[in-house]
Amino acid sequence: MESIRVHLPEDLRMNDDEFTRFCQDNPDLKFERRKNGDIVFMASTGGETGNNNFELAARFAVWNWQAQFGKFFDSSTAFRLPDTSIMSPDVSAIMQSRWDALTPEQRRKILPLCPDFVLELRSQSDRLKDCFEKMDDWMANGCQLGWLIDLTNQTTYVYRPNQKSQEIVGLGQLSGEAILPGFILDLTTLSY
Repeated sequence: MESIRVHLPEDLRMNDDEFTRFCQDNPDLKFERRKNGDIVFMASTGGETGNNNFELAARFAVWNWQAQFGKFFDSSTAFRLPDTSIMSPDVSAIMQSRWDALTPEQRRKILPLCPDFVLELRSQSDRLKDCFEKMDDWMANGCQLGWLIDLTNQTTYVYRPNQKSQEIVGLGQLSGEAILPGFILDLTTLSY
């Protein structure tokens, strides 16, 4: 099953509080709100994608314990972007100073900022066109480094601010560059 995008007329679009309540009232489903107010019903992932997400999260966690970069988040964490989108990447991170600047109340809710780093792992239910749009939105809202990993086609798209995405064919290693200094992700260890 693919993700489903529903366009709502302007008078039916949900504000932040309404969207949060909508999500809470439907806990068995996962949603995102795009900048134009569209609601995306996210499809569940299969076993391979779920395992890869877990493996990726573990690698970032181990690195962060040593590097003390900041805070990392899984795919259940929602971010409210400056363009009003509310989206959840598969893996994301913000520098510790940005986390420290949030109030305790802000930390408990949808985070009101764009991550410094995002990783989107394309699953079988994701249309590549939608993935590209989502990555463009992350970058337009202030993300400093983004990876769109398409294991099925063995292609990674690296996103940096104010640059065209870089397409890397084959499963090799990705560098965290200056954003995640010293972090290396070896894609050959993931299932595809």
